[in-house]
Amino acid sequence: MKVIFTQDVKGKGKKGGDVKNVSDGYARNFLLKNNMAVEANHGNMKALDAKKKKEQNLEQEEVDEAKQLQEKLANLEVKLTAKSGGEAGRLFGSITSKQIAETLKKDHNISMDKRKIELDQPIRALGYTNVPVKIHPEVTGMIKVHVVEA
Repeated sequence: MKVIFTQDVKGKGKKGGDVKNVSDGYARNFLLKNNMAVEANHGNMKALDAKKKKEQNLEQEEVDEAKQLQEKLANLEVKLTAKSGGEAGRLFGSITSKQIAETLKKDHNISMDKRKIELDQPIRALGYTNVPVKIHPEVTGMIKVHVVEA
């Protein structure tokens, strides 16, 4: 009997539209009885196709929104002030991804999780720095961070 899994069943299938052939007794007495699967008839297959198409459209919308945000971030400049000393423009302390995220929210009204700002090491010098931002698993943007002396 062909069934569509609605829950994960170890060794048999995963939820979310896994269609498998299982024995009739196993399907009737265990999977269908415990609502772990539904029979793969014409109506259920159509519903599964519609669900997969909807998920695909939602995923595409997320990618499109991420690309729009990427373009918006490319045209922005985040300006931070910090105390510095010496001739080399070294900072007392450093600029972290948390400070960049807070300034982005305050100045440009764009909320960004600080963990998505991929700053390898904190910024310790005055001037411009391009910082990569992981907006979506498929989309990476850049923020131009300008550190000026306070």
